[in-house]
Amino acid sequence: MKVATHNRRERTASPIRTILMLVFWAAALQFAALLGFPWTYLTKDITFLYRGCMFAAFTGVRIAGVKVRTVGLEKLDPARTYIFMSNHISNLDPPITLPLIPRRTSVMVKKELFKVPILGRIMLIGSLVPVDRGNRDAGISAVRDAVKAIEQGLNMTIYVEGKRSFDGKLLPFKKGPFYLAEECKVPVVPITISGTEEVMPKARFAIRPGMVTVQFHDPIEPADFGERDCLMAQVRAAINSGLPAELRE
Repeated sequence: MKVATHNRRERTASPIRTILMLVFWAAALQFAALLGFPWTYLTKDITFLYRGCMFAAFTGVRIAGVKVRTVGLEKLDPARTYIFMSNHISNLDPPITLPLIPRRTSVMVKKELFKVPILGRIMLIGSLVPVDRGNRDAGISAVRDAVKAIEQGLNMTIYVEGKRSFDGKLLPFKKGPFYLAEECKVPVVPITISGTEEVMPKARFAIRPGMVTVQFHDPIEPADFGERDCLMAQVRAAINSGLPAELRE
């Protein structure tokens, strides 16, 4: 009976842990604003700030009571550049996934944030990619900017559904990431995130302590891409295979 009570308590959402996580992130942001931003702005080197942000992101998630299990990370060569394509089911996906990526990764960020003084300049130094999801021509421009980031030797991490899923099942994929893969000819690594749909589903604030699994599938080499639709099908099949049975297509 005690064990059952303890398990129910563990599955209950914890506003206190969530608030502690947010307080920690707020403190980390202050540190970044006081030290990391000026250093990056003056040196044009994002390394110090990037490492600090990745540490803060992952530590905050752990404070909230979320444990992370990785599968397949050993398949990756840290010296190579990859395009990581992941499903997306929770606001916790980026702070869980991005710190696991070998070396530095670029991501696509809402273009409005680039208009914020200092922050916008810092994101450009970090080779983040501005994107306007509602504008097709802007999407083409984002692909071009992503190509430039990859040509610098950076990884690129993309949530290929373009938005979060309400129930954890896969949504239709955006085509932009696959144009990018064709253009750059670097290996594509599908990623399956599972568990965040229970820990922090869409439209809920409080985080429920629990286990999240991040599975890195076998890299798909450019020689195996085939046509764009073929590559999309390969990525979808890989991501789908890592989902819990009740969420698979």
